[in-house]
Amino acid sequence: MENKKELRNWLDAFNLDHPLVIAGPCSAETEQQVLKIAHQLKDSDATVFRAGIWKPRTRPGNFEGVGALGLKWLQKAKEETGMLITTEVANANHVELALKHDVDILWIGARTTVSPFIVQDIADALKGTDKPVLIKNPVNPDLSLWLGAVERFYTADVKNLGVIHRGFSTYEKTRYRNNPEWQIAVDLQNRFPDLPLILDPSHIAGRRDIIFDLSQTALDLNYDGLMIETHHDPDNAWSDAAQQITPQTLIKYTEDLRIRKEVGDATEFKNKINTLRTKIDVIDHQLIEILGKRMQVADEIGNLKKKHNVAVLQNKRWNEILGKMILQGEEKNLSEEFILRMFKAIHQESINHQEEIINR
Repeated sequence: MENKKELRNWLDAFNLDHPLVIAGPCSAETEQQVLKIAHQLKDSDATVFRAGIWKPRTRPGNFEGVGALGLKWLQKAKEETGMLITTEVANANHVELALKHDVDILWIGARTTVSPFIVQDIADALKGTDKPVLIKNPVNPDLSLWLGAVERFYTADVKNLGVIHRGFSTYEKTRYRNNPEWQIAVDLQNRFPDLPLILDPSHIAGRRDIIFDLSQTALDLNYDGLMIETHHDPDNAWSDAAQQITPQTLIKYTEDLRIRKEVGDATEFKNKINTLRTKIDVIDHQLIEILGKRMQVADEIGNLKKKHNVAVLQNKRWNEILGKMILQGEEKNLSEEFILRMFKAIHQESINHQEEIINR
């Protein structure tokens, strides 16, 4: 699969003057709920109405969707509002039912993307379709697996493709439900700049208060659109209540989000510098996260040394680390002076942590 301008054709055909917005509830619950939300979104920037029909839940016993019945509700929402409709498909049977009910866009969920076998079955069921197919990143941070899923659809002659960045699972507790791992999406974007890239801030956030900031970061990184879970009564939603916003909030967000447009050389420079600065911000955040984890390990070492009455400073070990880091730094075009300054500061912070523990 090669990057081609034609990858954007389906998105360009919408002729939008703003990023694509896909909005609607996590799950279709009742016909009344679907129609109410769709009508509230009708005059917003949302072009596509989304709703989960089949819900792959982490554990059994939770609400797992209304099933094929909900497709009729989506059709009715489309007829009454003129919005396009989209839902997730997880097997060939879902594909058949979605196509039968004239679903305009299909998306592949993160749990499905992890399985090449299932992806291939769905790709075969969609062979030659002109319906846009959006592939969410796999649950685990694996760019090859994500691209592999895209390529399976591409080789099945599904040419209207896009990807959805919804974050990656982690065992560690963070401020996100799913870690964004922005660099993975940026790497994909660099390899296939014309493959439409959409952010799903709802699943990254897991809570509604940081959805706006995530969306702005995506726009600063030149993402092509947003998929945001929207519910008329989020707190009482049947699934993922904490991460859904109201249609009114969505409208306010789309008014307040800053969209970078390329008009003239000066504006082009500003757009590019803002994009690069956002990339720097993302990497700086990752650096802080990593340094925090390093100091947690230093604390564990401090506790171990205290237990066994061992001195904090271990010069032999420190010199070994420094030597290795200088060599690795050279491979990354980092000067020895910089590596020395940085690791001396890190080492000193580690010593401070351990001394505090030992002197308690």
